[in-house]
Amino acid sequence: MDCRVGCGACCIAISISSPIPGMPQGKPAGVRCVQLTEDLRCRIFRDPARPKVCAGFRAAEDTCGQSQAEALAYLGWLEEATGN
Repeated sequence: MDCRVGCGACCIAISISSPIPGMPQGKPAGVRCVQLTEDLRCRIFRDPARPKVCAGFRAAEDTCGQSQAEALAYLGWLEEATGN
């Protein structure tokens, strides 16, 4: 599955513990990444400074559902369930 245009749920819902350009301490779950553009695209998508966890995430129907709302709900639940 390709990332859904206009979603960005993975850049909002999950916590990232490694540094992100503009967020040297990473980001907590539920906080929009500073690298997420207004049209919900990653500014540093091809940049080597992009965190490995971001580069490793692959869109899939079981995690992304059919909409941004479904993706935010599932990824938020997963974040809580894993204690992060």
